[in-house]
Amino acid sequence: MLVLFETPAGFALFKVLDEGKLNKVEDLSKEFLAADSARKVVSLKAFSKFENTAEALEAATKLLESTPSKGLRKFLRAHCDGETLGVADSKLGNAIKEKLKIDCIHNTSVMELLRGVRTQLTELISGLGAQDLAPMSLGLSHSLSRYKLKFSADKVDTMIVQAIGLLDDLDKELNTYAMRIREWYGWHFPELTRIVQDNIHYAKTVKLMGDRANAAKLDFSEILPEEVETELKEAAVISMGTEVNDLDLMNIKELCDQVLSLSEYRAQLYDYLKSRMNTVAPNLTALVGELVGARLIAHGGSLLNLAKQPGSTVQILGAEKALFRALMTKHSTPKYGLIYHASLVGQAAPKHKGKISRSLAAKAALAIRCDALGDDQDNSMGLENRAKLEARLRALEGKELGRSAGSAKGKPKIEVYDKDRKKGAGLITPAKSYNPAADSVLGQTTNSGALDEQDTAPRKKKKVEVEPQEEEAAEVAAIEDKKEKRKKKKKADQEASLPISGNELENEEPVPKEKEKKKKKKRQAEDSGENVEGEEEEEKKKRKHVEEQEPEVQTKKEKKKKRSGD
Repeated sequence: MLVLFETPAGFALFKVLDEGKLNKVEDLSKEFLAADSARKVVSLKAFSKFENTAEALEAATKLLESTPSKGLRKFLRAHCDGETLGVADSKLGNAIKEKLKIDCIHNTSVMELLRGVRTQLTELISGLGAQDLAPMSLGLSHSLSRYKLKFSADKVDTMIVQAIGLLDDLDKELNTYAMRIREWYGWHFPELTRIVQDNIHYAKTVKLMGDRANAAKLDFSEILPEEVETELKEAAVISMGTEVNDLDLMNIKELCDQVLSLSEYRAQLYDYLKSRMNTVAPNLTALVGELVGARLIAHGGSLLNLAKQPGSTVQILGAEKALFRALMTKHSTPKYGLIYHASLVGQAAPKHKGKISRSLAAKAALAIRCDALGDDQDNSMGLENRAKLEARLRALEGKELGRSAGSAKGKPKIEVYDKDRKKGAGLITPAKSYNPAADSVLGQTTNSGALDEQDTAPRKKKKVEVEPQEEEAAEVAAIEDKKEKRKKKKKADQEASLPISGNELENEEPVPKEKEKKKKKKRQAEDSGENVEGEEEEEKKKRKHVEEQEPEVQTKKEKKKKRSGD
């Protein structure tokens, strides 16, 4: 019986000298406490050495997949004819049995035997020392880890995270220093802030010019255009700034040197970041650019962590505060985060930015996974997806209106509408026409409306005719109202002086008298050309007056009854 043992240096085959001891598994570990007793149990039959690290890595990966490598198959064919082989992996034993027709055993006794061989490995294999075995195992483990994790020393995204952070800090410092130069030198030459807008050009101009009196003598052609240079020299002559001494100018120039050195370092750092992004994440760089891609990686922590995120998360990375605020207040969630600064989103119209950012985030998620876990080192996938997104953007902008209007192949077919014809069929029964005579309610309302219009028409004519005589009719009506009020007071006093019983009060009907008064007023109005609307107002006033007088009359009569009863 043979036993297969794997080492970092190669494969070893051990011959079991006493197979009877395998039956006593509990006592087997005692046999390997010393090297002499171990040599009585097993002895080395053959050893296959790895020629280089690549061969060792290939054999180790094959063993992890439970398949024999090419070198192992040759080794077993040469030394295992007609022998039973003990292995540490049952799946590996099945594969060897299928391919090499060698009987394999995997049980507790074999595992205990392999454990004992491992403890006395350096004694059983001559020429293999502990000082050589340790570095070989360490190097093989590192190579195996890199292979399993697809690790590459060139794809270190930690440098990208640090570089983009430093780039943002440099931008802040440059803006702070440039504003300080403008504020400081502005006391001496305030017009220069308006003339030179760029911070770097401003610092170079201040460093070259110094005192504004030197502007006329100097040549600014290397820094500024001709038009700006002439404007600067004219403004220096008539400037309203204060005078500064040489010590102040020296400090201002030192600050300008700091700004210029920081700007140069920033340019170098941007070139470094651009090269690293093209190496680490070429597809993501082709889609969104170097700066946006680096900020996405920095926000995700690493390229591998970012590859685990879905497209919806990539879309709103950087807008977490807005997202949770929208969820708390039950408003609409943000459509984009850091991806908003990508060139494709910037090219889109405001109403299409949400759609393009969603499509770009989906493609960016695929590109990130390809960069993090793929073997390809080119940006072909990113360029292909960018072309698709640009085509989609053109379609959204309205350059392919035919497809969005209806049919998939071109412009939609426009047919004349026929209410008596179905699609793909002949004529159908025509729809019943509406009969207005059947609707009796609508007919009555329309007739009444027509009568109202006929009634209002002559009134309007009368109103037009009466307009010249309105003032005279108003005066006559006022005089008649006064006379009628006096008559009513007299009659009320007379009725109050006479004793009247309750039955007579109930039988009284003041309505006919009021009717006669109304008739008289109508006749007078017709004679004087009084307006009809004025008559209605007067009638309302008289009704109110009568209603006010009736309770007074009743109260007086009740008082008289009480007195007569007493």
